Amino acid sequence: MKKRVVCKKSEDGYISPVEGIKRRTLVFGSNTLMIEVKLEKGKSLAPHKHPQEQAGYLISGHLIFNIDGEKVEIRPGDSYCIPTDLEHGVEAIEESLVVEVFSPVREEFLP
Repeated sequence: MKKRVVCKKSEDGYISPVEGIKRRTLVFGSNTLMIEVKLEKGKSLAPHKHPQEQAGYLISGHLIFNIDGEKVEIRPGDSYCIPTDLEHGVEAIEESLVVEVFSPVREEFLP
């Protein structure tokens, strides 16, 4: 697998899996992958689960996660780690920017 060890700031490379939510793969190696996610106010990502552990840090905005049936508010400076195969979804209360890391690599997120 080719690795991306450095990613420069850019507005290019975003994909929109859901209207109002954009993600861009930043860097990845053999075991981890980092993405940047922009969420518009009022948009949500339906509950889902995956075999990767997912850790994140909210840079700006306000999110409410539904993690295994429990609602958790996330504000700037807050971080989280969602274990493997645990159902979770998110709603953007404000326009938000988050950085997330997945391990192992989410192959479908590779550029």
